[in-house]
Amino acid sequence: MLKAITTYKNRVFGLDVVRAVAILLILCSHSTILLFPNSEAVVLRFIQFFGTIGVDIFFVLSGFLIGTILIKHIESNRTKPKHFLQFWIRRWLRTLPNYYLILLINIGLAFFYKNEIPNQLYKYFFFLQNVFDEMPDFFTESWSLTIEEFAYLLGPILLMLFALIFKNLNKWMFLLMTTLVIVYFIVNKLIFHNSYTNIPQDFNWSHSLRKVVFTRIDSIYFGFLGAFISYYYAQFWSKTKWFSFGFGSVLFLGLHYFIYKNQLQPNQFSFFFNVWYLPLVSISILLFFPVFSTWKTKQVNFVTKISLWSYSLYLVNYSIVLLTLKHFVSLEHSSILFKLIILIIFWIASFVLSYILYAYFERPIIEFRDNLNK
Repeated sequence: MLKAITTYKNRVFGLDVVRAVAILLILCSHSTILLFPNSEAVVLRFIQFFGTIGVDIFFVLSGFLIGTILIKHIESNRTKPKHFLQFWIRRWLRTLPNYYLILLINIGLAFFYKNEIPNQLYKYFFFLQNVFDEMPDFFTESWSLTIEEFAYLLGPILLMLFALIFKNLNKWMFLLMTTLVIVYFIVNKLIFHNSYTNIPQDFNWSHSLRKVVFTRIDSIYFGFLGAFISYYYAQFWSKTKWFSFGFGSVLFLGLHYFIYKNQLQPNQFSFFFNVWYLPLVSISILLFFPVFSTWKTKQVNFVTKISLWSYSLYLVNYSIVLLTLKHFVSLEHSSILFKLIILIIFWIASFVLSYILYAYFERPIIEFRDNLNK
C-alpha cells in the first residue's frame, strides 16, 4: 500500500514551503483586488501577476506529487484498472468534498446577495465549466480545479491503454505518456492561436487561454517530468540542484524582464503568449524543485500548517471572504486606515475559515481515506 502523504512525518518541508509560498502569493494578489480593484499602478499589477504565478506553482507541484504516486504504482506493479480506480478514489476524497461544499456555499451566497447564477450551473458539478471556453464569473477560482481533475483522469487512462497494448508498464511508458500529454496540449495552444488569427476587441488572454482545460493540462505534466527525473535519477537530481535553481532563476527572471522591458502584450505578441509563455513558466518553476524537494526537516512549524490549510485557503479566500467584504463595504473612497482594517479582516477571516474547514471537514475525510488503505 502507498503511504499517506498528508501526515506530518511523511511530509517534505521544502515542498511545504513551495505550497505555502504559492497560496500566500495568491492571497497577496487578491488583497490588491479587494483594496484597489480599478488601479493600474505598476506595483499593484506586479503583485497581481505573482498571484497568477502562485497558481502555476500549484500546477507544477501537483504534477510532481501525483506523478510520483503513479510511478510508485508502476514500480510496485499496481497497474491494473482496480489499482488506478483506487488512485482516483483517493484523489477524489482529497479534492471533491471541499470543492462541492464550497460550490454549494457559493450558490447559497449568490441567492442571499441576489447575484446572478450561471445559466449552465450544472457544469460546475461535473467540472465542465471551462473545458473549451472561458467560464462564467461565478466561483471563479474553480477554473484551476477543473484542470487538476482532468489531469488526474488523463494520465492513468493513458497508462491503462499502454498496459493493454504493451502488456506491462515501466518507467519509459510513464515518460512516453507524459511527453505525449505535454506535446498534445502545446499543439492545442497552436490550434487556439490559429483560431484567433483575427483577435476580437474583447479578447481576454487569461480567461480564454490561461484558465481553460483544453490549453493548460501540460502545466501539471511538467511536474510529472520532474517526478520522473527525481525518482529514477535521484543522484543527478540532487547533484545538480543548485545549478538547476540558478538556471530556473535566470529563465524566470529573464523571461519576465524581457516582457516588461519591451512592454509585450498578449494581443500584440500572440504567438509567444499563446504557445510558449506558459510552458516556459512551468519549466522555470520546475527547475526550482530539486532544491525544495530535497529540503527536509523534522520540525512542524507555521509553514507546514499553511501548507496543510492551503487547499482550504484557496477555496475560501476569494469567493467567500473577499466577495462578502466587497458586498458589504465600499472601499472606492475609503481612507488608508479603513482599507488597512479591511485588509487585516480579510487575512484573518481567510485563515480562520480555512482552519475550520481543514480541521473539521477536510482532515476527517483525509483520515477516513487513509484508513481505507489500512
